[in-house]
Amino acid sequence: MKRRAPALAAALCLALAASGCATRSAAPAATDSAAKPAAGAGAHTTTVTQLQKFMWFFSPYRPDIQQGNFVSQDMLDQLKEGMTRDQVRFVLGTPMLADIFHAERWDYPFRLAKGNGEITTATVVVYFKDDKVARWEGGNLPSEREYIERIAGPVLKFKKAEEKAASTSAAPGKAPLPAGSETSK
Repeated sequence: MKRRAPALAAALCLALAASGCATRSAAPAATDSAAKPAAGAGAHTTTVTQLQKFMWFFSPYRPDIQQGNFVSQDMLDQLKEGMTRDQVRFVLGTPMLADIFHAERWDYPFRLAKGNGEITTATVVVYFKDDKVARWEGGNLPSEREYIERIAGPVLKFKKAEEKAASTSAAPGKAPLPAGSETSK
């Protein structure tokens, strides 16, 4: 038994080191240039391998980290050529990057790093000419519902519970009668 303890401790340390416990990045593959999409490419999701999923069992807790402006496809569909900067700010929000050297360009980068190693990145770039929208890059973005499902899980469970609660409640316009005033038919 005494000979097994050091070997077991060494195996555990090796497993923790191999799982990426000491690394800063949630997924080593995410540092590729492929993980940084061009603005016109839309949203990209980098998934993890089965080995990484298994090894993360030994790693510490990693929270979900969202950085940047989430721009949904619904928001991008509202964007039209000729809109003013204030209208764009109303539809898409304040840009994350408004560079003084590129005053005619607003960048909306987005990155969601899930604790399980899944990374989603997207970039939307809006170009202005004479303070009006000339063009934009970005597309193939998730809807707001898809984004919420990615964070919180499928919404179907909540929808089914909501429908069930609505069907068991009293029909509208049929309020219960006060006590003592019940009618018999």
